[in-house]
Amino acid sequence: MANTIILIPARMASTRLPGKPLADIGGEPMIVRVLKRAQAAGIGEAVVATDSEAVAAAVEKAGGRAIMTRAGHVSGSDRIFEALQDIDPEHRFGVVVNVQGDLPTIEPADIRAAVKVLDDPAVEIATLAAPITDDSERTNPHVVKVMGAAPTHHHRFQARTFTRANASGPEPHYHHIGLYAYRRAALERFVKLPPSANEQRERLEQLRALDAGMRIDVAVVKSVPLGVDTPEELEKARQLLRG
Repeated sequence: MANTIILIPARMASTRLPGKPLADIGGEPMIVRVLKRAQAAGIGEAVVATDSEAVAAAVEKAGGRAIMTRAGHVSGSDRIFEALQDIDPEHRFGVVVNVQGDLPTIEPADIRAAVKVLDDPAVEIATLAAPITDDSERTNPHVVKVMGAAPTHHHRFQARTFTRANASGPEPHYHHIGLYAYRRAALERFVKLPPSANEQRERLEQLRALDAGMRIDVAVVKSVPLGVDTPEELEKARQLLRG
């Protein structure tokens, strides 16, 4: 996968957990934890895209690479696209993986699973989901659900829609995991599209791609990585990654 790059967007201006990229987890900033998970996937260079000099310094101190981007990006997708243009004006990378900077427990194998979906030339964007096993998640609007065709024997399916609404209908139901692998052309097209009505209603930017007719396929993995957005989730991450 020599033509793949992993980009990790990180900003300090989180409303619920300010400064979270630098939050300490077992003696390392969270962003460094995520970077090491991305590097362990073994699919290409991992680079942090940030608007914070403090984040860039922490990454570089840990031996990683960071690139500065503009402040004020609306989404991580916009941030990684700016970084990609700076890093690779020659278009050497054909696949771009967006790993959120607040997923310190992401499994390297799951990152590889998302990229593997792009072996199908018809797929423009790949993402991840895990079966919902906790009944409370079915009605939790903070849990994004993805629906589509029944998974194949490769544990993949084509996404039909994403929603925060209650999960209904026959099981299994799937908890969407916000990690994306893009073909480069798909990322460029996506960030240039205007927000769609469905995206604005659900507050889910991936609906912009579906509304534009772009194909998103989903790799089904075993579990949902912990996303750190609150002090309580940060403490949970510290417990999970202790030692």
